[in-house]
Amino acid sequence: MSEKYKAAGVSLNAGYESVERIKKHVESTKNKGMMDMIGSFGGAFDLSAYGFKNPVLVSGTDGVGTKLKLAFDMDKHDTIGIDAVAMCVNDILAQGALPLFFLDYIACGKNDPAQIEAIVKGVADGCREAQAALVGGETAEMPGFYKEGEYDIAGFAVGAAEKEDLINPENTKPGQAVIGIPSTGFHSNGFSLIRKVLKDENISLDDDFNGETIGEALLRPTKIYAKEVKTLLENVKVAGISHITGGGFIENLPRALKKGLGMKIYRDSYEVPAIFKFIEEKGKIDHDEMYQVFNMGVGLAVIVDDADKQKVLDLIDDAFVLGEVTDKEGIVLL
Repeated sequence: MSEKYKAAGVSLNAGYESVERIKKHVESTKNKGMMDMIGSFGGAFDLSAYGFKNPVLVSGTDGVGTKLKLAFDMDKHDTIGIDAVAMCVNDILAQGALPLFFLDYIACGKNDPAQIEAIVKGVADGCREAQAALVGGETAEMPGFYKEGEYDIAGFAVGAAEKEDLINPENTKPGQAVIGIPSTGFHSNGFSLIRKVLKDENISLDDDFNGETIGEALLRPTKIYAKEVKTLLENVKVAGISHITGGGFIENLPRALKKGLGMKIYRDSYEVPAIFKFIEEKGKIDHDEMYQVFNMGVGLAVIVDDADKQKVLDLIDDAFVLGEVTDKEGIVLL
């Protein structure tokens, strides 16, 4: 143990304990491509185990933004890792790729092994849901940079697809159906605005909201759409997928379309979850602006030929027809 390093605010022993605590969580994510190299300088993955003939690697990286502040305030750290995984792998899924492996990066003010274990448990939970292996990561103790008890987390994921199976916006065309798949809430976007509303309106995270607290409703982890996307890709020709994140409907839906096309979105095609209505009302936010910032209860939008829309609804229990592709550029909210 380095006493000088400890005096500077970094505990090597805490780091060693954290590594021991997270080993079982890492092991729980093992898939057929994960190689037994945990603890090495780099994570290794055997792509040949998946039998790709003409593979293309698809990668994604992201964090969870200021949603972390809620985790700090509630002292609840076992779901924020799911958010980190979801924000990366959902982007990969939107390209039609199968998530393969994930790495995390955690920077903290002080290494609290129990807190680090809770965070990595969430990461492992997310990886299992995505069927991706947690092949490595890094925990950096940075006293004087982060407050004690606070941290940041970011992730990096890699997936793969056969080159000819990648989702291509050039396959979208007017008349195709846009199918919505629900979110679990705000996911991991827009929390700077949410937190401002809570502060300005003096709303406590402990306030009751439909049988749970406001904090619990807001901290609900981001849904991972691996099961749904895999099912669709195996059964339907998917023309486009949009992961609805920061920028809401207005920014994200066009990313799934060929240039020059747009969408008509039927706002009455589903029930916007109550937590969105609560923030809109308390923050006095314009209704259209809500669709420019938040996912409004739709985490994923899938574009298929109109003839396939009923098949999609049959395959995905909670899916619904959200709108249709048009020949006029832009997103029109009806």
